[in-house]
Amino acid sequence: MSLDQFLNEIEMDIAIDVIKTKTKTTKEKNEIRISIPQQNLEKFKQILLYLLQKVGGKPNIGMTALYKLLYFIDFDFYEKYEEQLMGLKYIKNHFGPTPIIFEKIIKEMVQNNQIEQIKSKYYQHEQTKYLINPKIVPDLSVLNGLEKEHIDWELRRLSDLNAKTLSDLSHKDVPWLSAKPNEPIEYEAVFYRTTDTSVRDYEHDEQDSL
Repeated sequence: MSLDQFLNEIEMDIAIDVIKTKTKTTKEKNEIRISIPQQNLEKFKQILLYLLQKVGGKPNIGMTALYKLLYFIDFDFYEKYEEQLMGLKYIKNHFGPTPIIFEKIIKEMVQNNQIEQIKSKYYQHEQTKYLINPKIVPDLSVLNGLEKEHIDWELRRLSDLNAKTLSDLSHKDVPWLSAKPNEPIEYEAVFYRTTDTSVRDYEHDEQDSL
């Protein structure tokens, strides 16, 4: 065997190993993410109680605004950390993302006297509000420090916005844009977000990987 043939065989083996490694890594990533969303209903209940405790009394926070807060908390966390927080399933409707399980869980919590549902008006708009029973204390042990920090960050930046503004923001979001009407919104679409809604510092990520 000549020296050139020997070197060519080594290069070919290296190339095959690289392809195998890349294929294996992609497969492993797909296997990890194929199970999403995985709804953590107990965590959802406690986060909902926490949201109502913190911002439920604000005049702009009704059912529609709550939907959007939950959506951005879930999808932003997934974009930033590639992990689920509540993992709720959302569908695309005319007014923006809607958590499918919300109605069932809120009914259960009203019956258990954890939450009170009231009808009100926000300016000229009819509004359904939910107020936490003041005797109820959210169990934040279901959250780690990073999760609570993320929720508080979302509340600081979004909880003063009204339902229309939050809905308009969600309508700019690639996960909502790419979903079909009344169909589930895919979490993986967060990695194709534009600067309008992206919350991850990808430039910093690239520098860290160098």
